[in-house]
Amino acid sequence: MQLDHQQLRELIGLLGDSDIQELKLEGDDFRLELRRNLPAAQAPVVMHAAPAPVPAAPLSAAPSVAPPAAPAVRSDLVEITAPMVATFYRAPAPGDPAFVELGARINVGQTVCILEAMKLMNELESEVSGEVVEILVENGTPVEFGQVLMRVKPG
Repeated sequence: MQLDHQQLRELIGLLGDSDIQELKLEGDDFRLELRRNLPAAQAPVVMHAAPAPVPAAPLSAAPSVAPPAAPAVRSDLVEITAPMVATFYRAPAPGDPAFVELGARINVGQTVCILEAMKLMNELESEVSGEVVEILVENGTPVEFGQVLMRVKPG
């Protein structure tokens, strides 16, 4: 797969109009990663695209709908938030065990859930090690951009 400068400009222009937060595209001789500028409070997550690329844009655009308000949070907890509008799944498939349970220890890079957007399954990996102290979303529930999915006590 080859991308010239004009195709790259067109791709970035198309992605600028979307809600997608991150795109990773790899070819035989290149690797392209595009990410929106996320506020620091949303840094504890990394989204990896499923086999087909998901459009994203390197623009910092505010979401049109504010995420649901969360109750006061302990300052010692790190929030794992949704990087996109999607459907939240705790397990890789129906009937399979959940990626993480309440009280489980997680490590950096460990998959904590799947977010389905546009029929693509996106594994969400943790950027923090620690203990899962809250899981705030039910399996199969739609989530908004920036919505808190889990809280982790680092350590």
